[in-house]
Amino acid sequence: MSGEPLTKKVHQEEDSSKIGTHNGTFHCDDALACFLLKQLPQYRNAEIVRTRNQELLATCDVVVDVGGVYDPSKNRYDHHQRTFNETMNSLDSSKKWTTKLSSAGLVYFHFGRDIIAEVLNWNSDDKKNLEKIYDKVYENFIEEVDAIDNGIHTHDGEPRYRISTNLSSRVAHLNPSWNTPNQDFDAGFDKAMKLTGEEFLERVHFYYNTWMPARNLVLSAVNARIKVDNMGSIMELNQGGCPWKDHLLDIEKELGIEGDVKLVIYTDQEGSWRVQGVPPVLGSFECRVYLPEKWRGLRDDKLSEESAIKGCVFVHSSGFIGGNKTREGALEMAMHTLKAHSL
Repeated sequence: MSGEPLTKKVHQEEDSSKIGTHNGTFHCDDALACFLLKQLPQYRNAEIVRTRNQELLATCDVVVDVGGVYDPSKNRYDHHQRTFNETMNSLDSSKKWTTKLSSAGLVYFHFGRDIIAEVLNWNSDDKKNLEKIYDKVYENFIEEVDAIDNGIHTHDGEPRYRISTNLSSRVAHLNPSWNTPNQDFDAGFDKAMKLTGEEFLERVHFYYNTWMPARNLVLSAVNARIKVDNMGSIMELNQGGCPWKDHLLDIEKELGIEGDVKLVIYTDQEGSWRVQGVPPVLGSFECRVYLPEKWRGLRDDKLSEESAIKGCVFVHSSGFIGGNKTREGALEMAMHTLKAHSL
C-alpha cells in the first residue's frame, strides 16, 4: 500500500460530505483523525457527525473510531474490534513500526501522503523525500497517539515519573468535567481538533523546512570527517542549530559505517563551539563516548587548567557535551576524549 497515489480520491463532492465519529468523551486519536481528513480537498468542508447511531453513521462518507469496522474500501476506520491488530508493519511490510494503530494511525496510513502533499503544496515528483517526511511524522508524532490510545507503555515496569503534558493528556483535559452542568462535548471536540491539528502541521513544516535541508549538510560532514580526524571518529558541522542526530544515524546505516562517528563538533548560535557524544540510537540519553570524567562539571579557567586546553567553557556533569571558545579548542577536546577511551 506504500504506492498509493498522492491524488487518491475518496469522495468527489466537497460540499456535502460527512465524517462520522463517536459522540461523548473524545480522545486525541479521533480528534486528530478528523482533522487529518479535513486537510483533503474531498473533506475540507465536511460536516463532523458525532454519534454512535449506526443509521446515522451509515450516511457518512467516512467513519473513524466507531462502528466496529476496519474496511478501507468502505472508508471505515475503527480499531476497537477484538479482531483488529493492524500496525504500520502489518499493512506495509516495508515499514518497521509494530505499534497497534488507532483511528489516527489508520487515517494517516491510508491518506498521510496525500495530506502532507496538500499541506506543503507538493508539486514535485520527488516521492522519496515525501516518503521520508511521511515516515518521520509517523515515528515522531502519530505513533505516540496510537500507542497511548491503545494503552501501550513506552517501557516495562513501574515508571519513575508520569508525563501528563503530552498531546493526548491535553486533549483529555478539553472534555467537560464530570460535575459541569450542560456539558458541551462538541465544543471541546472542536478545540481538540484545533489543538491536534496545529501540532501536526507544526511537525510537518518542521520536517520540510528545517529537518530535510539539514540532511545534505550532515551527509557532507560525514563524507569529510577524515579531514577532521584521520580515523573518521569526529564529524564537524560549521552551522549552529542544525538537527544532526537522526540524519547521522540514518546516513551511517545507509553507508554501512554504523558506530564509526563517536563525537561531533559544531558551532552554537553565538559562535562558540561544542563537542558532543553521539547517541547509540535516536532518543537515547547514552553516548558512544563521554568526555573525560575529570572534566565533568568544571567551567572556564578551572576546566582549561585541568584539561590543558585553552578556551574551555564547560563540560556537562554527565559528560555528554562540552564547550570551547574556538574550533581548535573543541577539536582538541574531542581528540583528547578519543585518546582517553583508547580510540
